[in-house]
Amino acid sequence: MSLPARYHAWIDWIGDGTGLPDTILHIHAGLAVLLVVRLVSGRSLGTFIPLAAVVIAEGANELMDYLLYGMRWEDTLGDLANTLFWPLVISLGVRLRPMTVGDRNLN
Repeated sequence: MSLPARYHAWIDWIGDGTGLPDTILHIHAGLAVLLVVRLVSGRSLGTFIPLAAVVIAEGANELMDYLLYGMRWEDTLGDLANTLFWPLVISLGVRLRPMTVGDRNLN
């Protein structure tokens, strides 16, 4: 079994185990990669390092799709949008309006 076929068998196992549709899995995966890289690297979401990791992970996922199924633009564009939308919004939000000491209400 080829690497792309094994990868997709694993992805199918996750989808079957959770019962979630592919679109929702892409949203969750994008946010999970964003937060894990943020925690592991210690870099702020505003540095775009965690976002870059999401882009790389989604690129690798789409490469596996391409190697197994060939180019399917509708599927690829939908996957990119679902995976990158919220990580991009969060990263831009933190970048444009970082939390300052005055924003924290510690009482």
